[in-house]
Amino acid sequence: MTQEITRTEHSAPARQFAVLLSPTRRGARLARLLEAAHVGEWGLPVEPAAHIVAELAANAVLHGRVQGRDFRLSLAIHQEALLRIEVTDTRADRLPPGPGALAVTGGDAESGRGLLIVEALADRWGVDLGPLPRKTVWAELDLVP
Repeated sequence: MTQEITRTEHSAPARQFAVLLSPTRRGARLARLLEAAHVGEWGLPVEPAAHIVAELAANAVLHGRVQGRDFRLSLAIHQEALLRIEVTDTRADRLPPGPGALAVTGGDAESGRGLLIVEALADRWGVDLGPLPRKTVWAELDLVP
């Protein structure tokens, strides 16, 4: 299987937030609550980003959990035109299917259906590797049509 792994370069973010969270259901819930608080405070629509954060945080807890290692949630606004959501865990050996791969399988796999939500809501998403043992699953929402 060939997997597309991409990295998008951006200028320094105008606003940003990052936090380490425990890889538990409580940590995943807190990620969504923190996203809603910060994105709402920034005057942006909370809902699409909240669903994306919920899915990526749940995946970090379910598939990226390593005992004693937290996952990281990062939110950043770039040039007031783009919201970038990143969830980083320490299981680079467990990669999700890349963008577009879920449509090929029709979503019939036993896991990965949450990423269909990410793919539907995000304007772009992907996976960055490293530094080992980390991987970052990211999604971007265009703020300007």
